Amino acid sequence: MNPSLTAIVVMGVAGCGKSCIGAAIAARSGGRLIEGDAFHPAANIEKMSAGIPLDDDDRAGWLLRLGEELQATLAAGERPILTCSALKRRYRQTLRDAVPTLAFVFLELTPEEAEKRVLARPGHFMPASLIESQFAALETPEGEPHTLALDATRPIAALAESVDTWLKRDGERSLARIA
Repeated sequence: MNPSLTAIVVMGVAGCGKSCIGAAIAARSGGRLIEGDAFHPAANIEKMSAGIPLDDDDRAGWLLRLGEELQATLAAGERPILTCSALKRRYRQTLRDAVPTLAFVFLELTPEEAEKRVLARPGHFMPASLIESQFAALETPEGEPHTLALDATRPIAALAESVDTWLKRDGERSLARIA
């Protein structure tokens, strides 16, 4: 991995595979997986469980907390691999403010595929009814530094390998796409 990129955020809408891909990247890189959903306050989980989309205010404290977790993981000498929707540019900037050396892996898929995946996912608080709101909020990371966009329908191992190859190559200076 490019030594100047000390942490990775695996981002995208619900159902894109952040947890699975994040775990595969962590396994390949020896990094520590941080599940962003585990840091949501109870009020956020209750809201989403009720089918109510989170707004910027709901996400603000959560994003600051994730930034603190990234910093603590780095301070402990580990490489953080964070799963976080990071739907808007300002959300990603909050994370970059905490750790300027972040790489972002953007998992792309269609609303139809996201809904299919969320419906098949047992025991998660995020209902499929919120998929539309996730796509409405999504600001793709076009032009942002150290960002890789991947087709989330590819096999997990292939996606993790693509991330590894991209990071070794330099992490690109702006959005790179691997189909």
